[in-house]
Amino acid sequence: MAATATLDIRDLITGNGPFGPVEVKAIVESLGADPQAYRDLRDAVRELESTPDRSPAAAVRLGVGQRLLGRARDAIETLQAADGGALALFHQGLAHAVEGLHDKAGELFAAARKAGYEAAACVAATAESLRAAGRHDDARSHLDSLGDDAGGTSADYWAAKAAVLAETGSPPMEIGDVLERALTADPGHGHALFLSGVMHDRFGNDDEAVECYERSLQRYPASLGSLINLGLLYEDRDDFTKAQRCYKRVLEVFPNHPRARLFLKDSSASGDLKTDEQALRNRDRLDQVLALPVTDFELSVRSRNCLQKMGIQTLGDLARTSEEEILASKNFGETSLVEIKDMLASKGLSLGQIAEETVVVEPEPEPVEPTADEQEIYGLPIGDLNLSVRARKCTTKLGIHSVGDLVRRTAEDLLECKNFGVTSLNEVREKLTERGLKLRGD
Repeated sequence: MAATATLDIRDLITGNGPFGPVEVKAIVESLGADPQAYRDLRDAVRELESTPDRSPAAAVRLGVGQRLLGRARDAIETLQAADGGALALFHQGLAHAVEGLHDKAGELFAAARKAGYEAAACVAATAESLRAAGRHDDARSHLDSLGDDAGGTSADYWAAKAAVLAETGSPPMEIGDVLERALTADPGHGHALFLSGVMHDRFGNDDEAVECYERSLQRYPASLGSLINLGLLYEDRDDFTKAQRCYKRVLEVFPNHPRARLFLKDSSASGDLKTDEQALRNRDRLDQVLALPVTDFELSVRSRNCLQKMGIQTLGDLARTSEEEILASKNFGETSLVEIKDMLASKGLSLGQIAEETVVVEPEPEPVEPTADEQEIYGLPIGDLNLSVRARKCTTKLGIHSVGDLVRRTAEDLLECKNFGVTSLNEVREKLTERGLKLRGD
């Protein structure tokens, strides 16, 4: 059964038709392709939960649906009352693994395999559970017990093997070959695409990494790792809107996820800085237009003479002059006024547009000589502040190697570094405050 946007999930969950691995896979693919599919699944599960005296077969459908909705504990309770078949045992195992009950999960996967569930899928699920428990050698041994020949065209098997190889220090080429087999079996396999994205990310192949992460998110459920890593890559491209969207998707499910919360704050701050930079570029372009001489434009002799008498030489001079001041000039009538307005409008300007604009120049503060104790602290390496990885990378990019280098910088100097946001700035300020220091200008 192919998964499509029109798949009748409610009928699959609440009906009496065939319901096995093929149908479950179709539901999963539909969940990744169509937002309505999730709502249909949720409604179908609610409907079945409200049905009294469910049959064991109906309990299988309900338990699988609960697990797909992320309700692992409910799924365990429901599937324990199911028909005891291979599908029920396998999804019980998946639910136990989510709850961290890895030994019990392994027993259930073994029972599912004995009951007729696909061997490669059971072995892969067991290996993933063992890997999640930190038992990498056991996971690898379990995969080896099946063998690559038996793994065949199971994308789950090859993805699980690639994950174990990556975490046990295997050569990248070997991991890449295994991932290629996983994606040949299933080009849209979420876990395999995530692992491929990580490999490309490590080798600096950003475009390939972004593509892999984006494709992995088309499968349900979305990988937290893909969302976090993709957000960071979007930040490197200065696409802060997409980056924030990734972090927000994580926080919708895990509101207190520490990395997502931190990265969202930094990305928001960096996005604001980017907006400021765009405003600065716009101002530069405006300055160029304001500097254009009025002699570059075709004007009547009367208008030209009047502007010359008023000492108006550039478009900026005109934009600082009000309409009343223009009309107060001798021999300057309505016809000349319309002519001047049209000239300004051709460059997006108008009379008096910046007439009241003033520039306030703040005096530079007098330099204060540091004390002997401060000079000693200034000579300390920046590493003594124990900054986070992100803040430390940014200080390195800015050529800051000592505490003295740091305190000579302003907050604005630090924020100019890409990915250095308000969170990192506050961290630096706290570390300096502990030593009785401040950034310049604070």
